[in-house]
Amino acid sequence: MQGTRIVKILDIYIIKRFLGTFFYAIALLSIVVIIFDISEKIDEFLEPSGPSLQQIIFDYYLNFLPYFVNLFSSLFTFITVIFFTSKMAGDTEIIAILNSGISFRRFLRPFLVSAIILSFMSFYLSNFLIPETNKQLTAFELKYIKDPIRKRDMNVHLQIGPQTYVYVENFNINRDLGNKFSLEHITDKGLTYKLTSDYIKWDSVSQQWTIHNYHIRKIDGFEEKIIKGNKLDTTLNLRPADFVIYLDNMKTMGFWKLREYIEEKKMRGAQEVIEYEVEKHKRIAFPFSTIILTLIGVSLSSRKVRGGIGVNLGIGVTLAFSYILFMQVSTVFATYGDLPPLIAVWIPNLAYAVISIFLLKKAPK
Repeated sequence: MQGTRIVKILDIYIIKRFLGTFFYAIALLSIVVIIFDISEKIDEFLEPSGPSLQQIIFDYYLNFLPYFVNLFSSLFTFITVIFFTSKMAGDTEIIAILNSGISFRRFLRPFLVSAIILSFMSFYLSNFLIPETNKQLTAFELKYIKDPIRKRDMNVHLQIGPQTYVYVENFNINRDLGNKFSLEHITDKGLTYKLTSDYIKWDSVSQQWTIHNYHIRKIDGFEEKIIKGNKLDTTLNLRPADFVIYLDNMKTMGFWKLREYIEEKKMRGAQEVIEYEVEKHKRIAFPFSTIILTLIGVSLSSRKVRGGIGVNLGIGVTLAFSYILFMQVSTVFATYGDLPPLIAVWIPNLAYAVISIFLLKKAPK
């Protein structure tokens, strides 16, 4: 009974130190980052038409903090574990704990509990809270700091239906006008319909496209029919907004909205849908990195070494940054290569999970 009470006290002791050190470190860094950010944006803030102090604090920085905390949560979890576990090892606390009959696996439990708490926090922030705060953050940035819009106006290929494809050589978003337009229907039998025109114009009143100087080919086996005309009003599953990419759009989408958007846009064949899929998988994979880095951190720092905390901290930070770099590189292959987003996002977690298992086996027992 006494032994059980001691173990519970140990659990509370480690969890308090883990979470306390984490939030203390992230709070200090947040203050530093906000100071640097203010110095970078001070010109925009001091403009006559700039935001008020209340808007800067509540509309910008208060909404910025959840994003920042989540962005560095895994790294600071790792540094936290390395820091206070190395200190425990240096003070021979871990040796005393293991000599008292507590197994290393049991010693890991409060670390895992803390890591799971932080993982759930990261999952909630990524998928539910941050998308909401980003809506206000994006509105503030759009008004006072930057334009989060990127136009794709040259050589645009889009799929607007199961067998329907369109191409626009260039699109003027200000005039809602696209030059050198073509539309094709391609079935299992091949090309069955092709429309080409000099340009198309969006009519915002009728919500239709007007196709000018068009040429239509209808193909049915060996038969082909040609139709020409000067003007044709038609409805397409295409809008001028499809030629605009809102760079911060995915950041404002919650867990369910992001999935609905991907399903809706998958038929478009647009490149940026891959970026949304990467974001979807990252929001699940990223919280798991907190648990993996915690296991690696405990394994590295639970042994008392000559040189103290500095050696463990140096090795740990190097390993953590290599993990983050690996994650960034793998997602690039998904965005601009042929690697499936699911595999690209989870490869770093799987690789470093193997490393954590190896290090745990080498840790002092």
